[in-house]
Amino acid sequence: MTCRTILHVDMNAFFASVEQANNPDLRGRAIAVTGGHGRTVITTSSYEARAKGVKTGMAIWEGKRACPELVIVVGDNRKYTHTSTRINEIFRDYTPEVEAFSIDESWLDVTHSLSIFGSAENIAYLIKARIKHLFDITCSIGIAPNKLLAKLASDMQKPDGLTVIAPENVSRILEQMPIKDLCGIGRKMQRHLNMMSIYTCGELGRCEETRLTRKFGIIGKRLKEMGQGKDSSPVVRFGREDDVKSVGHSMTLERDIDDPSEIRRFLLQLSEMVGSRARRYNVSGRTVHLYVRYADFFSSWGKQSTLKSYINRSDEIYRAALAILNTVELEQPVRLLGISLSNLKHQAEQLPLFEEERKKLFATQAMDALNDRFGRMSVMFGTLLPGKENAGSHVIPPSWRPDGVKNIDVL
Repeated sequence: MTCRTILHVDMNAFFASVEQANNPDLRGRAIAVTGGHGRTVITTSSYEARAKGVKTGMAIWEGKRACPELVIVVGDNRKYTHTSTRINEIFRDYTPEVEAFSIDESWLDVTHSLSIFGSAENIAYLIKARIKHLFDITCSIGIAPNKLLAKLASDMQKPDGLTVIAPENVSRILEQMPIKDLCGIGRKMQRHLNMMSIYTCGELGRCEETRLTRKFGIIGKRLKEMGQGKDSSPVVRFGREDDVKSVGHSMTLERDIDDPSEIRRFLLQLSEMVGSRARRYNVSGRTVHLYVRYADFFSSWGKQSTLKSYINRSDEIYRAALAILNTVELEQPVRLLGISLSNLKHQAEQLPLFEEERKKLFATQAMDALNDRFGRMSVMFGTLLPGKENAGSHVIPPSWRPDGVKNIDVL
């Protein structure tokens, strides 16, 4: 098997760095970026703030307690997504094999580019220099024989680092590496492995496969391979991904709400956001899922309904979500709402048989065309009153990608 050369590029404190680059008054200061309206947690913080104990996921008051001089900046999602898209365009100057992992992380397979640019290190330095020159922000880059190790390497020197894990050094590096440092091993998995007296990658790699499969099933083999630093998964560029399984969106509300008419309005807004993306990429779905988180933050529920036919019109998604909501008695005011459309299929557009349905289709197409030209929600349902259509806190979801159906319109 040909030895691959993979880069993992991780933007350093991305949202905070973009804000500091665009506002000289913020440079060198402890800042925290939030999702908006004061309701969301800290999405990222500058390295100056991290040095004072400010962490992602903290409530704003917690961040202020850790760092009284902390500057709170409401995030500008369009600025971040625009920057991320341009950065991924830079990557494609060095290889077409680019896979966006999230808004601030991407893998690059440069195996076939080495003869052009000389070495993986040279490509990494060129990328770092261009990002610094164009955006005045930094990134950390890991170079390794596979995606798993490249991501591990990019985390080893931050900020502005460059780390190479050569094939002959994999065993030595992993021997004492905590298992939590491996991408794909979260807190729950870590706890289960610790209960088996497995704390390091070296211990995981030496563990008998049968012992792991008895505990974790078919993923036991994969866990052992991860402990050994093995990963055969390819870098999957845009257009070659597996078919998307769902289209969804959620929003944290500006304030807790219990008024049924307000809840319905937000459901309609979410239905339009989901429906417009589904229509843009010509997919329809049969299953609508509604997710609700209550005001106490910890209590939540999700229910789904599978329909007889495939849908992607916003009004149809809304009716299905509303039908689910009507089966539940809300126990508290609502903090967050989410809707997703799944059980998808791609389909060629065809005119409905009945005139009334054709009118609805034409109206929807006209609405989509105007919103594509003049911006999302330029034309909207009458119940989404001006000034209220964007009352939610729109945090960029982890599933965001710079291309395709996962390129979610953000505010």
